[in-house]
Amino acid sequence: MTTKMKVRRTIEREVPGLGQKIKKAREADGRSLESICGEVGISRVYWYDIEGERVRGSLPEETLRKIEKALNIDLGVNFDD
Repeated sequence: MTTKMKVRRTIEREVPGLGQKIKKAREADGRSLESICGEVGISRVYWYDIEGERVRGSLPEETLRKIEKALNIDLGVNFDD
């Protein structure tokens, strides 16, 4: 019997101006912030923290991808070296 061990890899990237890009895309979208936040599954307060680049720690990639999907944009964030 063999046992399995999990290995975790965490990668972070600094993305200058990401909050401003998200804000610009949201404003161009035309829907209410409540509607977009509902689709992404986050609060308005957290959304404003993201736009203001005041997120504690790092923005989870999963949340970023949901924002991209909701706004139908590609913010160009990748983790390929």
